[in-house]
Amino acid sequence: MKIAFQMDPIGDVDINADSSFRLAEEAQARGHSLFFYSPDKLAYQEGRITARGHDFTVQRVQGDHAHLKPEREVDLADFDVVWLRQDPPFDMHYITSTHLLDRLKGQALVVNDPFWVRNFPEKLMVLDFPELTPPTTIARDLETIKAFKAKHGDVILKPLYGNGGAGVFRLDAQDRNLTSLHELFTGFSREPLIVQKFLPAVSKGDKRVILVDGEAVGAINRVPAEGETRSNMHVGGRPEKIGLSARDQEICAAIGPLLKEKGQVFVGIDVIGDYLTEINVTSPTGIQELERFDDVNIAAKIWDAIEARCA
Repeated sequence: MKIAFQMDPIGDVDINADSSFRLAEEAQARGHSLFFYSPDKLAYQEGRITARGHDFTVQRVQGDHAHLKPEREVDLADFDVVWLRQDPPFDMHYITSTHLLDRLKGQALVVNDPFWVRNFPEKLMVLDFPELTPPTTIARDLETIKAFKAKHGDVILKPLYGNGGAGVFRLDAQDRNLTSLHELFTGFSREPLIVQKFLPAVSKGDKRVILVDGEAVGAINRVPAEGETRSNMHVGGRPEKIGLSARDQEICAAIGPLLKEKGQVFVGIDVIGDYLTEINVTSPTGIQELERFDDVNIAAKIWDAIEARCA
């Protein structure tokens, strides 16, 4: 098959951690041809969805891991699969990409389905499953957020469309910074904030569970660094081997059918204790760590699901 990757610069990735690199590596091993383009090279041209980018090959040699051929323009309708793998922020640039890629429906398989990536961003899709999530409020109004904090005491405040642990604050019962943080966030953004009850179980880890076509295939535990609330590996979280608990299986059974129906082939959910906190559909990570811990080829499972959809 002909595979295109819409992603941030492939030359900058960590080949031992990046999920997009691992997906490209597995596709190449299966004999598929690869094409890379950055999000700013995507275009609509008189009815065609085009991109300027590079045919490429990969090898597991850091610093020499991607060999790009000369730039050329392609019609993305000529490809079998287009991967939407650019990292957030989930801003208007990202949203516009999903609108353009959605025009390939019936011509190329876009993974994950851009219509539902746009309509089910990470921290909003969980609202469909209130029985699985911690107490949550989404608001821009300060008084609404204050009332939530007064009720629950110890809370986590973060940008609604943030990623990688950036801008995440724990505000306990003694904290006096809520008003200042609200002024800071609303001063540079018109977006609401999300506030959730703090879950003490995060000290034992924030579990990333990987689902492929709606089925759980494994999990890794991300343990916060000493003195940190955030467990994201971008900010020093430590990955650990862990299995799927009965509660994890219950959560996946509840959300899996919807993910599969909406074309979300590769998804990473975040579970703290007994609670689902995020459903990551934009550019999930974690498959390389899971492959190392469980000695299972998760990239192959993802490609099996994609090839079945294409067939």
